Amino acid sequence: MFYLFTKKIVSDFQIIILAFACVILLGGILLMLPVSSAAGLWTPFSEALFTSTSAVCVTGLVVHDTMTYWSIFGKTVILLLIQTGGMGVVTLSAMVLSVTGHKLGLVQRTLIQDSIGSEHMGGLVRMVRFIVKVMLTVEGIGACFLATVFIPLYGPLKGAAFSVFHSVSAFCNAGFDLMGEQGEYSSLTGFAANPVVTLTISLLIILGGIGFFTWKDFIDHGLKFRRYRMQTKAILVMTAALLLLPAIYLFMAEYGNLPLGERLLAAIFQAVTPRTAGFNTTDLTQMSGTGQAVTVILMLIGGAPGSTAGGMKVTTIFVILATCASVFGGEEECSGFGRSIDNKVISQSMALMTIYMTLFLVSGAVICSLEQQPLHICLFESASAIGTVGLTLGITPTLGLISKIILIALMFLGRTGGLTIAWALFRIQGPAVNRKYPKGNIAVG
Repeated sequence: MFYLFTKKIVSDFQIIILAFACVILLGGILLMLPVSSAAGLWTPFSEALFTSTSAVCVTGLVVHDTMTYWSIFGKTVILLLIQTGGMGVVTLSAMVLSVTGHKLGLVQRTLIQDSIGSEHMGGLVRMVRFIVKVMLTVEGIGACFLATVFIPLYGPLKGAAFSVFHSVSAFCNAGFDLMGEQGEYSSLTGFAANPVVTLTISLLIILGGIGFFTWKDFIDHGLKFRRYRMQTKAILVMTAALLLLPAIYLFMAEYGNLPLGERLLAAIFQAVTPRTAGFNTTDLTQMSGTGQAVTVILMLIGGAPGSTAGGMKVTTIFVILATCASVFGGEEECSGFGRSIDNKVISQSMALMTIYMTLFLVSGAVICSLEQQPLHICLFESASAIGTVGLTLGITPTLGLISKIILIALMFLGRTGGLTIAWALFRIQGPAVNRKYPKGNIAVG
């Protein structure tokens, strides 16, 4: 993939988008084949493409129950697509080239830097290897914990396969599950009271969603918070707040009919999974309007940059909140953790939030018009897609072709990133244009 573009015919951001698109297309073709379905029948390309997009973009929205519709081959393809999407197509390609002895030139290193969101070009190959090692290690440990539950339930072979599948799906924040035998689209509702499954899946989601650079800071500096990079501090503080506050609300307001232990597990799990995994242990349609609104907000925010999670990212929200604090505090400079925040970062955060909110609202309204469904359900669906979450209020399998295409586009944009798409379209090559204009004044507020 890298060496096809050494002459810079297209930009780095366009290569990233093309790489994801090619993997999605290949996955769609494979899933369309009769060997991929349990019934041995051809799957319509639109449905296969939707599933492939959902897997590569680690979303979890499905038009067919994963366990009952797809064959072992089809499930294996989905698992590989999830792992590829979670790792990143460019990251995986770089690892393969490195292992096979190919030296990466400046063009390839620049592409990797853009793909993983690294601040520096030095040490990129080591970082790629670190990402792969962390993913495989954590997924392996997670599978071992899940195996203590799944192997006694399903037997050695099937239990081990279930453990690996769900561990990979959780760490990659994908939300695909194999629990259809207990009821199609049931997700993990059958394990709502099982602390091993719920807490293991929750921890895998969090570890995958905080980002590999956060992991690197933790390994390099241990628990010395002061020595972490500003980005890591922002990620950890925002993640803690976005887990704790929703969990308290859900525990107090949503699950009062459950026993205390199950109520606590449900509150923790449903606070974790919207960012951005897509599993659920309770019936989301039974949540109050406020609970569903909280879930939508969490889905739109997502996880950390350079992670397996999607959404606007917690750092984007941190920058916006810091900007608001500086404005309300009468400060000329925006800052956080004793460091100033560059105006370029502030502008990018505002632009990203505008892109996400506009697409979320417009897409939800269009789907509402096409499907004649309540607006809040359609907005929930569009938030789940653009946040690459996978939670649904039950309408995904019933959507028409145009609505599916809209969700495919939202999932693709959510995984590749709104700014990546914008830069690919409008900033093909070269540095940013630096124009100077006379200052004007606009009244706001």
